[in-house]
Amino acid sequence: MGCGRVGSSLAMAMQKRGHDVSIIDRDPSAFVRLSPDFRGTTVIGAGFDREVLTRAGIERADAFAAVSSGDNSNIIAARVARETFGIDRVVARIYDAKRAEVYERLGIPTVATVPWTTERFVSALGEASTTTEWRDPSGSLAIAQLEVDESWIGVTVGKFQENTGARIAFLNRVGRPILPDVKTVLQQDDLVFAAVLIDNLADARASARAPHITAD
Repeated sequence: MGCGRVGSSLAMAMQKRGHDVSIIDRDPSAFVRLSPDFRGTTVIGAGFDREVLTRAGIERADAFAAVSSGDNSNIIAARVARETFGIDRVVARIYDAKRAEVYERLGIPTVATVPWTTERFVSALGEASTTTEWRDPSGSLAIAQLEVDESWIGVTVGKFQENTGARIAFLNRVGRPILPDVKTVLQQDDLVFAAVLIDNLADARASARAPHITAD
């Protein structure tokens, strides 16, 4: 739902991955944003209207993305897709970060646009992100970039995990992703992305930022 810049780009990206795509928008002129080789279905109407969703083929759909410019429309459409049509894979674009947290707890994955974009600019400017990169639908587990004190350089992933309580999901080393094992040694300028329970996230961040103390 939504054929703006994000929706049209998402539709083409999913088509390139071999999916059949239907895209809904109230404004017929919005569909000009789609590439000329778009082979999917375009449907005019409100994406939270059951009849419109049915015309778009939601009863045969594997996933639904609500990416219009309105928070309320997106979350209503996402809930209709999940609760009325039983779509398991549903995601909603939300501008209001506080609302996004609420809907995450309801089991609807969201993309809070402004915080998401801001934190990626922060990361690109060389600072560790203070938000999470991903949360599971229950909102209890996250993957977050951890700011790591330089004293951890030369320490194994296993020791880092033991001391911080965070499980390293992957490292970004010189621009390339690495899936480490417990014997992998942290190196200078590694970006550390760890899976951690939300309740333990603050402690994990604090432990990673603190100097590593080597036992005698």
